[in-house]
Amino acid sequence: MTARPEESRGEAAAGDLSASRSAGLLAALVAELGATAVLSGPERPARNASDWSTLGAQAPLAVVRPATTEAVAAAMRICAAHGVPVVPQGGLTGLCGGARPLPGSVALSLERMTGIEAIDPASATMTVRAGTPLQTVQEAADAAGFLVPLDLGARGSCAIGGNASTNAGGNRVIRYGMTREMILGLEVVLPDGGTITALNTMIKNNAGYDLKHLFIGAEGTLGIITRLVLRLFPKPACTMAALCALPDYESVVGLLAAARSGLGPMLSAFEVMWPDYWETVGAMPGVRVPLPQGHAAYCLVEAQGTDEAYDAPRFQAWLERQAEAGLLADAVVSRSVADVRTFWGVRDACSEFPHVLGPHEPFDIGLPVAAMDAYVRACKAALAERVPGAFALFYGHIGDGNLHIVAGLRGADPQPKDAVQEVVYGLVREFGGTVSAEHGIGLTKKPWLGHVRSEAEIALMRRLKAALDPDGMLNPGKVV
Repeated sequence: MTARPEESRGEAAAGDLSASRSAGLLAALVAELGATAVLSGPERPARNASDWSTLGAQAPLAVVRPATTEAVAAAMRICAAHGVPVVPQGGLTGLCGGARPLPGSVALSLERMTGIEAIDPASATMTVRAGTPLQTVQEAADAAGFLVPLDLGARGSCAIGGNASTNAGGNRVIRYGMTREMILGLEVVLPDGGTITALNTMIKNNAGYDLKHLFIGAEGTLGIITRLVLRLFPKPACTMAALCALPDYESVVGLLAAARSGLGPMLSAFEVMWPDYWETVGAMPGVRVPLPQGHAAYCLVEAQGTDEAYDAPRFQAWLERQAEAGLLADAVVSRSVADVRTFWGVRDACSEFPHVLGPHEPFDIGLPVAAMDAYVRACKAALAERVPGAFALFYGHIGDGNLHIVAGLRGADPQPKDAVQEVVYGLVREFGGTVSAEHGIGLTKKPWLGHVRSEAEIALMRRLKAALDPDGMLNPGKVV
């Protein structure tokens, strides 16, 4: 088989694997890792055939489930020797096809690479295996009196290694930053099976290149993250939240500015929901929306403090000042932790959209904050013209420039994916945004990368890939 000019050896090998070669590969993997760690044929779990993207299932040649870094390295060496590409998999909650196998590839699942290895209270660090679910990491930090601020709706399913590989954002980026800012050290298996163990526990370490940044956000194309050292943060003594209805988007921008200046480091989240989102969620069973429909925008403002007796009244006073300034049309403020959870339940209800809306396309884009409402209006108008009858719901973190969209055509099979993507991503380029704010590129956004990255940037990405993985054995065809 002759590879296309843009096709790596790994992609070509994945589509042209003879029965004898595959049998030899499987035998070598079983001999090294044991039969229980190598699942092929009818033993392959269906879940490993795809992620949460809308691309559909693609069964791998085999699912390999190593339990140690040494086993990951051995599996990588064997696959590289047989010319068979490897697709790393974590919690499989990605939306861009980054963990979706190629035909004839091996899916390397880190589901057995779980556990908290160490918590160091003095340095405020945690060493953890990459397959550990984010919620497990959060709970271990909480039990030790600390906070892991990374938080996503998929916290119970997503793996911390996958969070690092996609540089996940989540709900509290406005205060704590992206996953990148929470990682001090990594252990990584390279495409040739070599291992870099750089489990740094120091915040200040300028000894040469900071290699961890090659792998954070690289979506498993340059190396397989097996262990991480995370920064831990002080656990907040109190959390306050308010759901606010606003008369226009200018008030949203004003409220964000007031929250940054008036709440300072207490501000931990600033979420915005447009009316269509609010109306859809309000009609969902089990979701209680504490404000009526009919407003231009809805904001969830969260603050975390160190002294409830001082910080809760301060938050209440700040909110009252915003009402007096005319920024708020209505608002409700939390009186308990249960109220905070209820407010977040409105925002997290988007996880049920596949059951409520049926098939649709999810989008994760970034835009200048001031331009978001203009983008929303332009996008709704363009979708109505291009795909008559299409629905589109808009919501996002806003404070960090992240807007989420779900769009589709009810009852359509297949969905008008191409038309919807052309509208959404075409306008992203016009408004000076990015096609990916926190979910990566994977397969689904690869055709649109040129909208937001220059030819020189993409060429440099390809040079990095070629330098670390010259044969394209690790997650080929993804990102660039």
